[in-house]
Amino acid sequence: MSRNENKLARLAKERRERMKAGGFEVEPTVEEQLMRIEDDIRRLKVEFDIYFNGGLKRPPYDTKLRLESHLKRLGDDRTLNFAQRYHYNTLATRYNSFNQLWRRTLQDREEGRGMGGNARPLVRDPNVPFERSEFSCADVKHDVRTVKGVYDALVEAKRNCGEPTRDLSFAKFHRLVTERTEALKEQVGCERVLFSVDVEGGHVSFKAKADK
Repeated sequence: MSRNENKLARLAKERRERMKAGGFEVEPTVEEQLMRIEDDIRRLKVEFDIYFNGGLKRPPYDTKLRLESHLKRLGDDRTLNFAQRYHYNTLATRYNSFNQLWRRTLQDREEGRGMGGNARPLVRDPNVPFERSEFSCADVKHDVRTVKGVYDALVEAKRNCGEPTRDLSFAKFHRLVTERTEALKEQVGCERVLFSVDVEGGHVSFKAKADK
């Protein structure tokens, strides 16, 4: 069982205990909803991989629609605090990156491309707007979770644009970002740094600036 599944099981147990104590059904907490969305994204990716490999007869649209419903409902919740909103935005960005790949792959299959010997790399359609990603971080060296989110967004953007990622390991990226962030903080005297991943002119743009 994965760490997320363990945490989900623990949260579900706590909710059942709250239900017993109160005698009525308890709405899932924001943390429970975030964990469920994270787990659903992982599950949907597995189901799409199985479909593209011929293990399913049709795309997992039911799972996809359910996940999008959960994302929309939580995204409309204005009571989320900063940490919860940041976690949500990270998950939404991850899902959007996967969704772009799935949409492009489905289009290639429908048009008879990417099959057998005619397979070609999945390159992002320039007519489809790219979802810009932003990440704010105060401690790049120790906030590994945030840096991993930046790394994942950058890798997905490069893959969508057909740019190589073989030499871009997370360890190398973390070390490089830490060095440049410390230099930027010292230069401009800021406490937080804002990272952005975007696509400009068909190429990936990765920038870091003071988050004032």
